[in-house]
Amino acid sequence: MTIKFCGAAGEVTGSKHLITTTEGKRILLDCGMFQGKGMETDAMNRNLGFDPTTIDYLFLSHAHIDHAGLIPYLYKNGFRGSVFCTNSTRDLCALMLQDSAFIQELDIVWFNKKRKKEGLPPVEPIYTTKDATKCMELFVGLPTNKRIFIDEHISVMFTQTCHMLGGGAVNLEIVENGTKKRICFTGDIGRSKSKILRPAMPIPQCDYLIMESTYGDRLHDADSEISQALYQVIYNTCVKKKGKLIIPSFSVGRTQEIVYELNNFYNQGMLPKIEVFVDSPLAVNATEVFKMHTDVMNDDVHYTMLYDADPFGFYSLHYVRTKEESQMLNSYNRPCIVLSSSGMAEAGRVKHHIANSIHDARNTILFVGYCAPTTLGARLQQPNIKEISIFGEPHKVKADICKIEGFSGHADRKELLEYVKPLNRDEVKTVFVVHGEQEVANKFRESLHNVGFNHVEVPRQFESFKL
Repeated sequence: MTIKFCGAAGEVTGSKHLITTTEGKRILLDCGMFQGKGMETDAMNRNLGFDPTTIDYLFLSHAHIDHAGLIPYLYKNGFRGSVFCTNSTRDLCALMLQDSAFIQELDIVWFNKKRKKEGLPPVEPIYTTKDATKCMELFVGLPTNKRIFIDEHISVMFTQTCHMLGGGAVNLEIVENGTKKRICFTGDIGRSKSKILRPAMPIPQCDYLIMESTYGDRLHDADSEISQALYQVIYNTCVKKKGKLIIPSFSVGRTQEIVYELNNFYNQGMLPKIEVFVDSPLAVNATEVFKMHTDVMNDDVHYTMLYDADPFGFYSLHYVRTKEESQMLNSYNRPCIVLSSSGMAEAGRVKHHIANSIHDARNTILFVGYCAPTTLGARLQQPNIKEISIFGEPHKVKADICKIEGFSGHADRKELLEYVKPLNRDEVKTVFVVHGEQEVANKFRESLHNVGFNHVEVPRQFESFKL
């Protein structure tokens, strides 16, 4: 059996790991898009590193686009195997892959205009909304914490990771030449205490561990400090400066956590008398999916629901659907909060909100999660930045730029090590550290060594290993 790392190796996005058994079965763990490098990622996303028609099974850890976003492209290029994931991941993918396809179709129009000026022929989008619709026929939703036999040699159990709704570690057992091999792929691991989700399930014993390391070199602030920090930014911006607070936020997961936090502020009488706008059609639809799956919510959410029927809604909260409603926010001159995608400010409506707000010192741009190094979000967080290009136009940076890292859906170094604590180190033959920038992954490898894991690899893209 071999494993080939086709993405999220030495970087954070593009999660794809290919297992090939001696019997010839081809198993793909995730199929995510590379993100955060503009149109440079187009070529990276088209180069899968394998033939889609040869894939028998795809096991999907969760619905984020950097883990699931290339499944329609896989389908477009001949993949007709099964996609196994949790039930709520399937429900979210039905929304998120459509949204991703729509973005591909819009981006390619702009890209082809640029190519035409350069005398180059047009190119097709990576995939279309039709591909995103058709690929959903391959999805098979499975329960969590229950082992399911896929065929006579392969079984899987998803264990909740607390990263996002539906997120689950993929725990495979593969019988090869009469010997069982246990492989755990963590996907993304969430905080030890999520704002809305139940804690991660204990990790089962494995022989090979494929583990994320996004925040493997740092520690997050305490939960109480995070809530206080958010409230302080709201107060400083909307009450003291009477400005707009723009929060770039991923439509699925982060947005719902922040809305839930704002709902708590509202219930406690803490939220200033201002309007709150969630400006993302995907976030609006995804929130409805969250409401369908309250069984995976934590005790805090269930307690809130005893006296508040809608923990993701309050009187001054408005879900913005249409483009026209979104554009009207640009001329809204009263203090308000605008949550809009994308979280890295690289695309979507939030980019327009930033362009229209960044010149005003009353306003604040607040980042609440990881931004890949080349994205607009990361560039805005550079120290003492005075000017930045948005949509090819220079903009003076007069708004405050803030960050609250604790809202990240990723575990920090301590929480990652706590997650693997139940494992018997002597039985783990190899740990593969993925989904982290190269320097971070290398640091986390040392942390794993220090707690007793003897063989830890940080694979390079397209590097293969024998299991």
